[in-house]
Amino acid sequence: MAERRVTIGWAEGLHARPASIFVRAATAAGVPITIAKGDGTPVNAASMLAVLGLGAQGGEEVVLASDTDDAEVALDRLAKLVAEGLEELPETV
Repeated sequence: MAERRVTIGWAEGLHARPASIFVRAATAAGVPITIAKGDGTPVNAASMLAVLGLGAQGGEEVVLASDTDDAEVALDRLAKLVAEGLEELPETV
């Protein structure tokens, strides 16, 4: 299983707009990805309700993971998105 541990760069955490940006990027990745807060229970990263349900705040660590062999690039892109707190969905994600 591939995973990335990353600190949330959005000041407000994964709420509303940042969560929407993240979920769209996770969906566009084309591979199943999960997200967990710290060492908590992983949820589907492509589910807006699941991501909002994490209650992840800015500065907290999340774990992005995938069981697929070709997930490395997708995880790197999502990790960068979360860490930098990007306000727009990058075209490369």
